[in-house]
This record gives sequence, C-alpha cells and structure tokens, in this order.
Amino acid sequence: MSAGLFRPEDERDNCGFGLIAHMEGEASHRLLSTAIESLTCMTHRGGIAADGKTGDGCGLLMQKPDSFLRAEAKRLFDADLGEFYGIGQAFLSQNESDAAAARSAVEWALEEEGLGLLGWREVPIDPSVCGELALESMPRIEQFFVSCGEHLSEDDLNTRLYIARRRAEIARREDLFFYICSLSASVIAYKGLVMPVDLPLFYLDLANEAVETAICVFHQRFSTNTLPRWPLAQPFRMMAHNGEINTIEGNRNWALARQAKFESPRLPDISEIAPLVNRMGSDSSSMDNMLDCLLAGGVDLFRAARMMVPPAWQNMEHMDASLKAFYEYNSMHMEPWDGPAGLVMTDGRYAVCMLDRNGLRPSRWVTTKDGFITVASEVGTHGYQPEDVLAKGRIGPGQILAVDTESGKILHTEDIDELLKSRHPYKKWLREHIIRLESSFDKLEKPNLPEGDTLKVFQKYFQVSFEEREQVLSPLAESGAEGTGSMGDDTPMAVLSAKERSLYEYFRQKFAQVTNPPIDPLRESIVMSLETCLGAEKNIFEETADHANRVILSSPILSANKYQRLLNISEPGYAVELIDLSYNPGETTLAEAVNAVAEKAARATSGGKVLLVLSDRNIAKDRLAIHSLLATGAVHHHLIQSGLRCDANIIVETGSARDSHHMACLIGYGATAIYPYMAFATLTDMIDSGEILGEQQSIHTNCRK
Repeated sequence: MSAGLFRPEDERDNCGFGLIAHMEGEASHRLLSTAIESLTCMTHRGGIAADGKTGDGCGLLMQKPDSFLRAEAKRLFDADLGEFYGIGQAFLSQNESDAAAARSAVEWALEEEGLGLLGWREVPIDPSVCGELALESMPRIEQFFVSCGEHLSEDDLNTRLYIARRRAEIARREDLFFYICSLSASVIAYKGLVMPVDLPLFYLDLANEAVETAICVFHQRFSTNTLPRWPLAQPFRMMAHNGEINTIEGNRNWALARQAKFESPRLPDISEIAPLVNRMGSDSSSMDNMLDCLLAGGVDLFRAARMMVPPAWQNMEHMDASLKAFYEYNSMHMEPWDGPAGLVMTDGRYAVCMLDRNGLRPSRWVTTKDGFITVASEVGTHGYQPEDVLAKGRIGPGQILAVDTESGKILHTEDIDELLKSRHPYKKWLREHIIRLESSFDKLEKPNLPEGDTLKVFQKYFQVSFEEREQVLSPLAESGAEGTGSMGDDTPMAVLSAKERSLYEYFRQKFAQVTNPPIDPLRESIVMSLETCLGAEKNIFEETADHANRVILSSPILSANKYQRLLNISEPGYAVELIDLSYNPGETTLAEAVNAVAEKAARATSGGKVLLVLSDRNIAKDRLAIHSLLATGAVHHHLIQSGLRCDANIIVETGSARDSHHMACLIGYGATAIYPYMAFATLTDMIDSGEILGEQQSIHTNCRK
C-alpha cells in the first residue's frame, strides 16, 4: 500500500463495548443517556450497511427501570406489582397468527412454572429511522409482565423465568421471528439493527425521562462469522462480547455432552430445556447461553465467568498457590471459552468487565465525582471533564473489574481472586486427590514398538514415506521443532487428488475471518498450555473434594513410558478398555466395523470403564484397521448421543498420526490423549540405521515436544 494512502489513525478495532454504572446503585435517566452517548461515540467500531442506516446491531442491557415498569403495569393492567416481578422483551413475527401463537406459548410456559402473565405491552418504536435492510426483517417488539407468589426470592424467580423462557423457545423453535431478548426479574434489553445515534429515536422508551437505571451495558456490533440479524444484536441476556471464540465448535459439543452430568435442585429436569447452548447463533450468543444456564442453576457470577474465561494460570510461576488451585480445580470440568475477547456483563446487581488471557481487546475505566464508573473499548466516550475524574486505569490480560451497586464497592482482580480462592479448600482437595502421571511411577523398561520386518509392514500400511522420514520426522527428532518449507503448496486438495491420501489431509483449519491475530505458542507461552485431564467428569453445579480426583498430563501426546503407566494406574476410577480397531473386510464392511467400535465403547463406558484405548496395532494379512480419525470421531459422537461422553476418555494408540496436524485433527474430533507409536518406532529405526544421531530417549522426547 502506498505510504501516502495509508493512515495509521484510520485503523480501528471492532466491536465497541462498555458499561456505565452508578457505584451506589442510584438509578437515573442521566446514566441511560450517558450510556447512549458513549455507544454513539463508538459508531466507528461497528458495521454499517450501504443504506447508511442499518447497523450490524447495537443495544443496551440495563438494570430494569423499576419505577417506570410499575407505572406502566398500573396504567395498562391496573396491577400493583409485588416486591419481585419479571419483565420480558420479545421479538415476534409480523404475522398476527404466528405472533398470537408465540404469546400463547409464553403464557403456557409461565404457567408451567407457577408464574402468572399480567399482560403484553407494545413497545413504542419509530421505524422511520431504520434502513431498508433492517425494515425487511424487523420483528414486532413487545414486552410482557410476569407476576409471582410472595414466597419466591429474586434468584428463585430468575431461575423459573429461565426455565419458562427455554420451554417457550422449544415450543416455538420453528418460528424464526420469535426471540426473547431478555426475561428477568433484574434486567431488560433493548437492541436492534439500528445505528447507535438512532437507538433512542427508534425505542421511544429510551428517550423517556421516566426510564431510570443504575447499570447499563452497551455494545456496537461488527459481525464477522454471522450475517446481521435482529436477534444477534448485542448485548444478549447477560453479556456483550468483543472477539471471536476460537474454540466455539468444541465448546458447543462439550456443552451438549455435559447435559447428562448437569444436576441442580434449581433445574430439576435439565433434559426438558435442552439443548442448553445454541448451535445456530453467533459464538457470543452460545457463550451467553452457557453463562445464563450456570447462573440459573446456582453458580455464582464470578465463578461462572472465571471458569469460562480464565486468566493464564498454568505457566504463572508467581501466582498465589490457592488461587492457582481454584483455576486448576475448575478447569477439570469446564474448558475455556476464550478467544481474543473482551466481555461486559450484568445480573442487575453487579456490572462486570473482563478480558481473556490474551488481552487483545482494549478496555479502559474511569470513575467520576458524580458516582459514575465508565468502562469502554476506548477512553473519553462521553463528555466528563478532567477535573471530575477521581481515578482511571485499564483492564489488562486476564483481569476483571466489577461494581457492586448494593455495597457501592469496586472490586478489582485481586478482590475477586480473594473471594474465589477462599470459598473452598481447593489446594487441599487437589493435594489429596489429584494424580500427576510424571511423579507417580518409576521409569519403565524398553518400549514395545514394531521393529524389523514388522516395522516395514507397518510403514507400508500407514504410508510412512522416505520424504516423511527425512523432512518431517527428522527435524522433529533432532531439534524438537517442525521442519520449515515453502509456503507454496501446489499438490491437489485431497478430495480432488488421484492419489491415495491420508484421511487427515481432507481437513483444513477453520478460523475466525477478521480480527484475530495469530498467536505464537513459543513467544507467548505464558498464555498457552497443553495440560490435559483424565478421569470421569463430575457435576459442575457442585464443588466437592471428589471433583479433584483426576489424572493430570502435561501434554496430550504420550510417550511410550507414559502410555504404559496410564494403562497400569491402580487407583479406582481409571479402569481401561482396549478396543481393537482392526476388522476382517471379508466378514464385515467398514461402516459396520465403525458402528461396532462405537457400540463397544458405549457398552464399556456403561460398565464403568473410563479409559477407552482405541488401538490400530492389530493389523495382519487378513485384517485392516479403521482409520484412527474415523474411529475417534465415531466414538466421540456416539458417546455424546448416549449421554456417556463425560464418563470416559478416548486414548488413541495410532500408527497413522505422526505430525502436529494429525494430532490436532484427532484432538479436534474428541481424543483426550494420543500415543503415536509409529512416530517413535520409525525414529528408533532411523537411529539404528544412522539417519539421525542421538540417544533414543532424548530423540523421542524431542519429537513429543
């Protein structure tokens, strides 16, 4: 690009997010207006359609404006709301019969939870400020008021409202227009495909002086992985998010797998409201679903947030041991949902902002003399004066900031860390129950690897070529690093190739398309970890000493010694089932063999086996092996569908996987750990033939690294 055309100041980060709260919880319309002003100042962070009026989506999630809603209930229904009540904001179809059916579904769902529907209020809007694209898909927007018995607390009411919302959503899953923006006793959301400056012009409530709030989360969207839609405008029901969650496919699959493990007295029959996480919306909406579920089931907001988006802790040498124990304990039953991401959230009491471990989204905060705290993607989003500033700062990688509007306190990272680590004796539980494979067993004898003529047969079968020995395995062994080569690759894609290609070569990386910078695992090792857990997962809604009973591996790639140690663990809860991947093609088809392996894995898991070892070592003259990747994916998904996935781990003993792409494919399709015996066998053969120089143990260690 010409130096004359490039201007650094034209570069922008997206999306825009932030929150404003009154630290003492004092509600005012001025706070709402200030939040809208801040959002408008971040218009440049969002996407705008060619019509100049349709945005990718913006909105507000705020502590419910109680006095306004009580006045409206009195005016519309002549009803005096009790101490606690629910308020829902819904998108309905413009087709009246579909809208009526959706209203009926909501009323039925509320009745099922012992709640009453007081009535519906048409939200006053001005569609003239919308662009063509927004108008084409604009829903009908209505609010509904929910009454409850005197015996319910606010938390209990929120849980019932959550279940009712899921019931209604499931009942109307074919209605593409039906979407509940928020249904809560604490918060309400106003959002849509409009420009930030037009938000109070479109939603007339937001310009009404009677609408007062003490917390307001705001967001301006730049959609990357999904097209703009009214329901995908943020904030969602609890949070707004900036970034791409790179792990989202795995997060969604594991959420589905864990449903069978989730038990909470507050959610008596989770299967009725499954799936808990959507697969069709944006990555942010799926994360919001999980956060919503955890809180409805009784998990504390800070634990839920830090469990889903933990800071870097594995490689932090000077982190407090009790705090590190909290993160290690919780990592055993919930994988991170982080990408380069910033989040703002509220449950009506707390206003929270946090960054994930990478810290690649900006977030700054400032407190002013009027009692406001502003947190946003950039500083100066509204017109406070420098002399009014009391304090300011930034939220760094893995840090969190919260405002408790009940106590008037600002909680910084260390305050929340203190709350989290001191609730249970996590360090004691880990010390008593955890098994670290490295320190638990003595070194074993020579590994059992194919050699001689058997090795030649295995190399032919698993397609170990001379080029792979020289250009892939040799650099791994000698330097502990992948071989480098040209970026150009003119070989045909595997699906178009006339040659017999490995199954792994049919897969290519999926990644977020716009704003994620590459992460270097060597230079940025402090935020990277390969630590892996083995053992059956437990219910995430409980915290007991038994939850710490897991085997910890420093890497999912097993050496020969570690693989043997794993098979010989004597502690209860780690029973092994060896599943042979070989089959006789004269007696059965490949599809039948794959199904048989999946069924055997399910039976073994039902019978109490925890370590399922899928092995392709038994190839013979009349026996072929199911490809490890095919078998791993089949077993993984069959166990998910059977509700058994979290009761077992998949260990793959494979001759087909030898480089990092192969390992990534297996892990992506469900493998917990991998023993790539043919990589080690081939390296041993190369040492014996003089192709590489070195001692076997160090060569194998380099390759594993």
